[in-house]
Amino acid sequence: MGVEIKNKKAKFEYHLLDKYVAGIQLHGTEIKSIRQSKASIVEAYCKFEKGELYVFNMYIAEYENASHYNHDPKRKRKLLLNKTELNKIERKLKDVGLTIVPVLLFINDGGLAKLQIAVAKGKKLYDKRDDLKQKDLKREIERGTR
Repeated sequence: MGVEIKNKKAKFEYHLLDKYVAGIQLHGTEIKSIRQSKASIVEAYCKFEKGELYVFNMYIAEYENASHYNHDPKRKRKLLLNKTELNKIERKLKDVGLTIVPVLLFINDGGLAKLQIAVAKGKKLYDKRDDLKQKDLKREIERGTR
């Protein structure tokens, strides 16, 4: 069983349009903290800087067994995607109201940390209310009360 850290807030706040899986450039103590599930992507966001895609505000707790070579918990981290995917995402972001949201942080079969990101459009308040209504209906049907 691998590590899976989800951003539940992303599905509630945004319509997720296209999903991509990106590698992350990490320091040694960061991957050790991720393997212990001591990370959070709830407040994280992605942004382009000089043609490269970075994730900002992703929290990875400091590794307790590290010496003074520990990492900064909220530093910006480079996302590793190929050039065609980067260009495709950058073209889509030219549309008004679209953003890049981290959805899932996981360790793949090869032991590497990966971040699933999505090009997303913000939901309106009535969309959020409708989602909650659908969720409640589904829960009632599963219980057999309806």
